[in-house]
Amino acid sequence: DLPVRVIENRILLVRTEKVMLDEDLAELYQVPTKRLNEAVRRNRDRFPEDFMFRLTQEEAHVLRSQIATSKAGRGGRRYMPYVFTEQGIAMLSSVLSSKRAIQVNIAIMRAFVRLRQLLATHEELAQRLNELERHQLDQNYRIDQHQQQIEAVFAAIEEMIATSPDPPKRRIGFPAADEPAQ
Repeated sequence: DLPVRVIENRILLVRTEKVMLDEDLAELYQVPTKRLNEAVRRNRDRFPEDFMFRLTQEEAHVLRSQIATSKAGRGGRRYMPYVFTEQGIAMLSSVLSSKRAIQVNIAIMRAFVRLRQLLATHEELAQRLNELERHQLDQNYRIDQHQQQIEAVFAAIEEMIATSPDPPKRRIGFPAADEPAQ
């Protein structure tokens, strides 16, 4: 039984598609990459462009530098690798009709489902985080408005104090003879 995590680590994102390399699939199916690609070529009508496509030289180079797909002692490849989408991988089980192919395909389908679930969870978390940020910004805006209103009240009070005439000073003690008593 193949661990789903092993397969998940081999699922790549190329041209906005989740795909797997032909050599990784061949290794999982325990067949040479050349044999896997021969089986695909013999059944080309089962693999339209949205099921499988060949990498460009640039894409292959980027992948090799990211995940070190070139293995020592193999002498390299003459052709750019193929990558298979989830649908293409499902179709592989029909052209590689062995018990191993069926088991591998089941494990791969489970890995794709698990990735979709993880992505959905991350999208939900990202959406919640965005909502919290928006709420916080709204709250900060309201706090800023309240702060401005409070500052305006204090400024008005300070201005009233500064511009109001001084109240008459009351003298402490007995009124003088010429002053009226209060």
